[in-house]
Amino acid sequence: MDEENRFHVVMLPWLAMGHLIPFLELSKCLAQRGIKISYLSSPRNIERVQSRIPTSLKPLINLIPLPLPPVQDLPPNAEATIDLPFNKGHFLQKAFDGLETSLRHFIKHSPPNWIIYDFSAHWLPTVAAQHHIPCAFLTLCSAATASLFRQSSSSSSSSPPSPQPQFRQFEINRVRTIETEVNDPKLSVGHRFAKCIMGCDVVLMRTCSEFESEMLGYVEREILRKPIAQLGGFAPSVCETEELISSTDEFDKIDDWLNKQNPESVLYVALGSEAALNQDELDELALGLELSDLPFFWVFRNPPSSNLELPNGFIGRTSDRGVVWEGWAPQVRILGHASVGGFLTHCGWNSVIEGLGLGRALVLFPCIWEQGLNARLMESKGVGVEVPRDESEGSFTREAVARTVRRVMVDEDGEVVRRNAREMKRVFGNRELHDRYMDELVKYLKDHEKCKE
Repeated sequence: MDEENRFHVVMLPWLAMGHLIPFLELSKCLAQRGIKISYLSSPRNIERVQSRIPTSLKPLINLIPLPLPPVQDLPPNAEATIDLPFNKGHFLQKAFDGLETSLRHFIKHSPPNWIIYDFSAHWLPTVAAQHHIPCAFLTLCSAATASLFRQSSSSSSSSPPSPQPQFRQFEINRVRTIETEVNDPKLSVGHRFAKCIMGCDVVLMRTCSEFESEMLGYVEREILRKPIAQLGGFAPSVCETEELISSTDEFDKIDDWLNKQNPESVLYVALGSEAALNQDELDELALGLELSDLPFFWVFRNPPSSNLELPNGFIGRTSDRGVVWEGWAPQVRILGHASVGGFLTHCGWNSVIEGLGLGRALVLFPCIWEQGLNARLMESKGVGVEVPRDESEGSFTREAVARTVRRVMVDEDGEVVRRNAREMKRVFGNRELHDRYMDELVKYLKDHEKCKE
């Protein structure tokens, strides 16, 4: 095909690894179907993701670096949320808003057929409309979570189907604390979501009717009042992950340790790159893992400026059955290993889908934002158990961690959870099903590319 006439999609993710990577995975799915992708982000983030593109797709996925404008109180090298303390993310949002000028210049000289954008780009629908380009809002959450969205111009006329998860008081308090640090209300997450939804032509949602059919219909009809294109999981397969990871001494060490463990005996522990734990919470979590007396592989990341430390002697006392791995680790590859039986997760939607796509039962440990809603949804589906916490303060005990871990991993009353999680692999691990959703998405984009003219 003539490259000048090839169908062209611009991708603009938010500056967080939990958004950069799913946008790239979707880019790869579209490129596999012959679509040209322009993936826009800051230079440092482009470097972070470029190794994740298979050689066969590199001709169709163009990584476009857009330098962030300087913002007061934002360090020069801070280009993603992992580069900042959790409560300083609004400075990055200001810098992200400064990309509007660069985006205008790019689409003027390389006009796409569509733009797919993230929650923080509340200004993008206006830019797209001015250039007569249709735009799609990609929301990385479930329909059940989206059922709590509200637009000021609309209200639901009917009750939502069950289950509709709810925030707990301590989760509401934590979000309010963060939002009050933002002086400009236009920088709030809620404002950005509302603007993005109202201005888009279609909402892309990383879920499917096989998982939450009634809720999807309700959200499309009553809440968003926009067409929803289901994406399924589009999680990378274990085979693809292995292809992209060159063999190194570090990754060989991971495999060597996992190969020595019994089948489905290991709890994989990962709280994402931005978990906002304090020292007391970290202590109770670690000591709970120790108290469970089960094998674990913990990907431990210390967020910027946190200076958290594991309890004194913890690593030594658990070295015969546990690994604390500092830095990045190949999550899908580890979850896909036969020795892994469960996943203690912060309940980010991307991680939840990866875990369920490989049939892993979930120990639910939400930290911030919508993660509590995801935890409640997974518990209602019977594929995980949430660590009990104080409703008002969010505190928890090591004994509660140990009991929950053992229930999910080995106790008799947790067998139904393990069985349900294995069955969920038929949905989120079904490559044929999700290929169909990708084919339908491509058809939708091509059938509606002229919708703004």
